Amino acid sequence: MVWHPNITREGTAEDVAAVGLVMKKDTAKLNSYLNLDIVENKFPNNIRFVYGAEDKKEHHNPNAPLALYAIKTVQGSGEAKLEGNHVTDARMDYSPENGQPEVSMNMDPTGSNIWKRMTGENVNKFVAVVLDDKVYSAPRVMGEIAGGRTSINGHFTAEEATDLANILKSGKLPAPAHIVQEQVVGPTLGAESIKSGMNSLIISFIVIFVLMLIYYNTGGIIANISLILNLLFTVGILSALHATLTMPGIAGLVLTIGMAVDTNVIIFERIKEELTLGKSYQQAITDGYKRSYSPVLDGHITVLITSIILFIFGLGPVLGFATTQIIGILLSLFCGILVSRLITDIYTSRERHFKYFTSLSKSIFKKAHFKFVEARKYTYVITCIVLILGISTYFHGFDQGVEFKGGRSYTIKFDKSFKVEDIREKLKPYLQEYPTVKTIGTESQLNITTAYLITKPGEAVENEVAAKLYEGLEKEHFLSDGTTLEMFKSKYIQSSQTVLPTISDDLKKGAINATVISLIAIFLYILLRFRKWQYSLGTIISLLHDVCVILIVFSFFRGKVPFALEIDQHFIAAVLTVIGFSMNDTVIVFDRIREYFRKSPNDDKKNVINRAINDTLSRTIMTSLCVFLTLLILFIFGGEVTRGFAFAMLIGVFTGTYSSIFVAAPILVDMDKKGSLKKEVDREAQIEELKKLA
Repeated sequence: MVWHPNITREGTAEDVAAVGLVMKKDTAKLNSYLNLDIVENKFPNNIRFVYGAEDKKEHHNPNAPLALYAIKTVQGSGEAKLEGNHVTDARMDYSPENGQPEVSMNMDPTGSNIWKRMTGENVNKFVAVVLDDKVYSAPRVMGEIAGGRTSINGHFTAEEATDLANILKSGKLPAPAHIVQEQVVGPTLGAESIKSGMNSLIISFIVIFVLMLIYYNTGGIIANISLILNLLFTVGILSALHATLTMPGIAGLVLTIGMAVDTNVIIFERIKEELTLGKSYQQAITDGYKRSYSPVLDGHITVLITSIILFIFGLGPVLGFATTQIIGILLSLFCGILVSRLITDIYTSRERHFKYFTSLSKSIFKKAHFKFVEARKYTYVITCIVLILGISTYFHGFDQGVEFKGGRSYTIKFDKSFKVEDIREKLKPYLQEYPTVKTIGTESQLNITTAYLITKPGEAVENEVAAKLYEGLEKEHFLSDGTTLEMFKSKYIQSSQTVLPTISDDLKKGAINATVISLIAIFLYILLRFRKWQYSLGTIISLLHDVCVILIVFSFFRGKVPFALEIDQHFIAAVLTVIGFSMNDTVIVFDRIREYFRKSPNDDKKNVINRAINDTLSRTIMTSLCVFLTLLILFIFGGEVTRGFAFAMLIGVFTGTYSSIFVAAPILVDMDKKGSLKKEVDREAQIEELKKLA
């Protein structure tokens, strides 16, 4: 198991820093031996055995050797004589003697004194650079070093010297680094996920591209140009940021396609209204853009608020999704307003104009006079039922993802299908508990989650859990005959994920904080933007309605659909995105209601609200349809990684559209008994009158 790393030709051991080498797969067994009392008593109590940092190229090789070091600590404390907080700077440099890469390090006065004493007492001996119980370098002390300036040289490459310098600077941190979440995806599953994601991206683009032409005639060309530029700019910015291509990131791009045309949809619908009033194309375009700025900004800012909050509280892949969404939202404003207006102005300056009507768009929702407000008593009952059921989900429970309940999760692809119950029952004796087993995609691909040894972190424990899982599956004949542990890890395990219990608690807390802060931020924004608490109240109730519907589905339908409905980071990302999308719909309706209140302060409230909803109905349905179609494509073709996210979003788009029309707006009628909403003055009209008088 352990052998000496360097033996001379004469058979004597060389004077090296490491006491031996051990294969990575054997570290757990060696640790058990070193922890035996009979072994510990043979060594001084200030000696600690620490492994060297592994070679990056050998990360997945269980037979890769790790150096074993015996390091001397301060008697009785277990701490180093010189801690990293005394390092003021470290950088990669080149030796003036031979031009080879080396590490230059500076220390503060206290560290300089300690370092001088240490090096003076240990000439020709070794000193270890340790971070998070891993030895990254163990150079030989050539002589006493005074002044705190030190050079560490060896057979470094420039990259290795830079890494070591960064490690030394990391030592200044007051707390050790902890892995909050670790996820390993095999190349097969990763390639399939990327392929599925790219297929979703291409199909979504084609569908939205064609839909814009069918519904907006040649005006759809402007929307499609904006869409193409949005995607190109987004990918370009992500590339400039050196962002890693992940499945959630691709999901963000797919969702961006659905939301990117929203700006053009709002503007085009307003231009169509102005044309219907009999205005010329030039005047309709001018007024259409001018009167669309407010709802466009309101709708995008609300989505941006939730995206920023998701970016702040998100971890890992979800952070990539949030980043993609933020970039897409900002570019949607740029391309939808500036680029599309520039193209339109260039075209109309040549006494030509785009057409915004087709036979379909001219007839659909034409002169719509639906009485939405009159149905509010029925929708109030539905909303109350939804809120009650939403609260009951707390008691009914959810299937929590590994990142929220803690544990180790393995996605395993078997050679044939097995019953979930059989695997669950047969693995209990090996894992000392019933694992959670779910079908992923096909009946031959399962996800197995266990809390076995979850309180013990470390790579050695990871290998031990994987070995235990292999032992159970192999002895119970779920694997093909002759399957070794190495074959099991490389062929059968498609991906793995580890989250410690303390970290899962942090993730839960962060998810709750993100949701609550989003609701508060949106409440305040609507209050500041519309200056009436009734708008904020209607908004919050509609958002709670949307969130509760998603919770109901994920709680009461788990196990009843052929895919996993889990509460995890992707679910939280979906909820926050739904909140932003629902707000987008709601503020568009609110903007029109406020506009009509200003223009017709003496009109009946019900008539004003009904007219506002009907006049924005085409825009609401078109935007929801674009997002719904892209999510449906992501759900069908995107693979298992984003299926739960896409499903939650599909529900959210439907309920968000419903709540904006049937919940948020009608509440204004019953919450405004004194008619304060109708007393708002049309400031734009006043400004125009003052201009005429001037």
